[in-house]
Amino acid sequence: MEEKKKVIFSGIQPSGNLTLGNYLGALKNWVKLQDEYDCYYCVVDLHAITVKQEPKDLRRRTLEVLAIYLAAGIDPEKNTIFIQSHVSTHSEASWLLNCNTYIGELFRMTQYKDKSKRYGESVSAGLLNYPVLMAADILLYNADLVPVGGDQKQHLELTRDIAQRFNNTYSPTFTIPEPYIPKSGAKIMSLQEPTKKMSKSSDNPNSYILIMDPPNVIRKKINRSVTDSLGTVKYTDDQPGIKNLMTILGNIKGMTMEEIEKKYEGQGYANFKKDVAEAIVEELEPIQNKVNEYLGDKSYLEDIYKKGAEKAYKVSYKVLRKMQKKIGFIPR
Repeated sequence: MEEKKKVIFSGIQPSGNLTLGNYLGALKNWVKLQDEYDCYYCVVDLHAITVKQEPKDLRRRTLEVLAIYLAAGIDPEKNTIFIQSHVSTHSEASWLLNCNTYIGELFRMTQYKDKSKRYGESVSAGLLNYPVLMAADILLYNADLVPVGGDQKQHLELTRDIAQRFNNTYSPTFTIPEPYIPKSGAKIMSLQEPTKKMSKSSDNPNSYILIMDPPNVIRKKINRSVTDSLGTVKYTDDQPGIKNLMTILGNIKGMTMEEIEKKYEGQGYANFKKDVAEAIVEELEPIQNKVNEYLGDKSYLEDIYKKGAEKAYKVSYKVLRKMQKKIGFIPR
């Protein structure tokens, strides 16, 4: 008898352009998971609207993220790829879980604390409740594993708490998800402030590389990346800029840090930076070409997100129905 595959759920917001950090930290690893696990990969557009979005940009970016998933090698035959707002169970389950979540838990979330400082009184309720929607995303598919970056660990902890509370209040309903920390998951840092994570929300466009950046822009950004005056390629915390570039090169080329150190011994930084830039260009160019191809074929994308949403709805509706029944709602 074939062993049941473990379920993985993950998603990326279409709230801005995706960076090299998203690609090396998430997408490249997702591709490796698709044969071993039953994967649900979602474009989380409901999460994106916790901050104001320009409607036409949101539509464009949603399709672009979908095209990037496909171009990066995520196979729609092996995975369930869908747009979050197309599967109504996410919003419905989110309300049910909201009523099983404590306001104190939400106020403690670091991301909420940071953003509410920035927005003051005009912070949206969606920003406070965002982690509950994330819990619904995960629990509706009884996900065993969730690939999370450091900034989402706290939200996954909350998801586990909400699931356990629901299971204890009613009866076992949800799988308690575990974080999936990839073996080769690279945390890519800012090119201008290498002690901070690479982020598309940075005000300085030289601090990040976008998946869709043209080759000449990538070369310029790597050339301008912050290093130091030591002149040696060493993987050490004393040289965060060089360490970050080594991580990028190692991840793309499958080289160890020792191999990189050896290769650039006594060479200074010019050659090393040039090679890093070329490695990124070689990795991203074929993806960019495919993304543009997919974006030129809207009916193909539509076919994928419709089929994905149908499958996701079928699976998640069973769980939602179970939740409703246990809470005491009359089945419709």
